[in-house]
Formats: sequence, C-alpha cells, structure tokens
Amino acid sequence: MADDHSYTDHDTYSFGTRAVHGTRVPPPAERPISAPIFQSSTFAFDNAERYANALSRPGQGYSYTRYENPTTAQLEATMANLEGGAHGLVTASGMGAISSVLLSLLHSGDHVVLQQSLYGGTYSLVTGLARTFGIECSFVDPSDVDAVRAAIKPTTRVLYAETISNPTLEVADLPALGAVARDAHISLVVDNTVASPYLCRPIEHGAQVVIHSATKYLGGHSDVVSGVAVFTDAEQHRAAWKAMLDLGPSPDPFASWLVLRGIKTLPIRMRQHCLVARAVAEWLERHPKVERVYWPGLPNHPSHAVARRILSGNSGLLSFDLRGGREAGRRFTEAARLASLAPSLGGVETLLSHPASTTHRQLSAEALAQAGIGEGLIRVSIGLEEPEDIVADFEQALEIA
Repeated sequence: MADDHSYTDHDTYSFGTRAVHGTRVPPPAERPISAPIFQSSTFAFDNAERYANALSRPGQGYSYTRYENPTTAQLEATMANLEGGAHGLVTASGMGAISSVLLSLLHSGDHVVLQQSLYGGTYSLVTGLARTFGIECSFVDPSDVDAVRAAIKPTTRVLYAETISNPTLEVADLPALGAVARDAHISLVVDNTVASPYLCRPIEHGAQVVIHSATKYLGGHSDVVSGVAVFTDAEQHRAAWKAMLDLGPSPDPFASWLVLRGIKTLPIRMRQHCLVARAVAEWLERHPKVERVYWPGLPNHPSHAVARRILSGNSGLLSFDLRGGREAGRRFTEAARLASLAPSLGGVETLLSHPASTTHRQLSAEALAQAGIGEGLIRVSIGLEEPEDIVADFEQALEIA
C-alpha cells in the first residue's frame, strides 16, 4: 500500500519543493497492454517492516532496483512460465546469470561436471573458480552417458550442460543427463540460450536450473544485453538472488522491458530462423567448397537423433567448415555483403563469425582441433532475411574465398 501523501499536489509547499516532488496521479484502473517501465532506482514504503522484508528475500516488495524491480519481476515471471519453472531471476547479462547460479551452488572443495564443448565465458568462469576457490572441474563428452556417470564423485554438486553447443551444434541428451543427476542427487544446470524455450524446455527433461543469455533469441533484435535463470527450487532461487546482490549484475528496467518486448515475437521469429537455416544448411551441404555443415536438422549430424527427440526445431545457428582453412575463412567473412562479421547471435540480421581469425586467432591448428573448431569453420547466426538472399550472398563470398 502506498503512503497517504503519494498523490497529493503539495499545494502548501514552495515552488522548488513542488518542482522536486511533482504532481503524482494514481496508477490507471485500465490494464496497459505493454508492460510499464518502472525506471526508478528506489521505492518508498509506508512502514519499516515492509521495507525490511523487501531487503531480506525476493518477492516481498520493491525497495531498490538492484534487489528487485516491477518490470524485471514481470520478465522473471514470464520466463518461469515459459520454461515451466517456479522462479525466475534476471541479470544484466548471460554471464551474470551463469555466475550467480554457479557461485550459489558451488563452494570450496566442491566438484562440478561440465560438457567439453562449452561456451568460452563459462569455461573461463569455472576454471577461474577452480584456481581461486578450489572448486574441481571435470569436462566430459555429454553424449557418453557412461562417462558422465563415471565422472561424478561424492563431492559433485552440479552437472552442467548446454542444450545446443556453440559452434558445433551438439545437442545434449537432456533426459539421460537428467536421470544421471537425479540418481546422484545433484543439480542439472542447462544453458538453453541457443535453443530458447520455444525449441526446448530443459526442466521437462530433468533440469533444476535453466540459464539464458537473453541478449540472444529472447531479446532477438541485437539491442539489449541481459541474462535469465529459471529455478524449480525456491531455496536455490533465493541463494542465486543473494549471489546476484553480492556480485552486482542486477538488470536495468529498460533492458528487462526490451527482453519482454522481444519475447512477444519469439515463436514467430524462431520458426523463421529455423526455416531459413534449413534452406541455407541444405544448400551449403551440396556446395563443393564446403567440407562439412554442422546443423542438427541434417541427417548426418551426430546429434540428429537426439535433436528429433527433444527439440521442436533445429535452431537458427549453424556452422560449416570451408575447404582452404584459416585464410579461406577470413576471406569469406570479409567478402560477405548481406551478412555482417560480428559477435553474438539470435538477432534478426544474419551474422558471421570466423573463430580462427578473430576470437581464437591465437590458437594453433592443433589447439583449435582440441576445441572442436576447424581453421576454416564459419559460424552463422541466421537472421530473418529471405533464404535466397542469404544463399546468393554466400555464393559470391565462397567464390572469393
């Protein structure tokens, strides 16, 4: 409840005071179609007890936007609903979500099992935790369920996987991993960024925590940086909320609103991303200058059978190996005209990345191979353009490469 002076005009005060406080009006009785943006850093209370409760745990009111904000709360509830979880937590970036979750679940002396083909930011985080806090990490092939099971120790607390890996598009067998985690009484944490909840909902397959870089498909327009975590357990949610407060990656209300706006068109965009990706992947597979295409919708992809079981589509992300290696890859990305050489993925524009000449340029051919990345590998985030235009652009770039 608002305090008694919330909507007075302060007529008895001087001009300067009235300018500071303004003339407030009650919130509308009518429901706004678009979520309001509560662009306020702080909120006022009518009693100290409610103020203290809002500071102590999530869901008890709004005191300070670093703790909670109404716009962000709507995004958290929306994502919990879409993923089939009980609680949501929004952060300022995908790495903010990953850090808050892992630092709330792992402590000194604990052990975590992770898939080998892991997002670079996550790898950097967990290896840093290993050095700083004595957290032990084991990296395994997620498709080898026996190896995953064998890697678990009495000190294991977390099994960490990605629904679809980047850039080789390996699809994790989440039902099998969920069964391993359940038998070992540990938490399965799944990064669902590349799939989005439209293609897969890991909680349905046994995950306790689902993470997204909302910068990607959820936002969908290359105009926001945000992260989300969804939890099935209230205590794990509260622990991650506390970790977020301590670490500081709290979201901005306007960023939360941009993600909410993006989610409204998520089903339509994902259908188009997947449709265009199929056309481009099948064309690339036939091209003589392309050695291999990585897209789980293709029958020869190692994860094709798993993808058919757990995904409702095959993602708008694909990769392919160019004949000609590192130099051919560099030439291809620089020759593209419609597609842009840029980081990130999940936006409406097609984006290209050549790891060997950009993000992984310091690695030798052998080191790239160990990371599962070929010297001529091109990663493509398929946008919403017409497939024939993307194909034409790639055709002329392949001629130059």
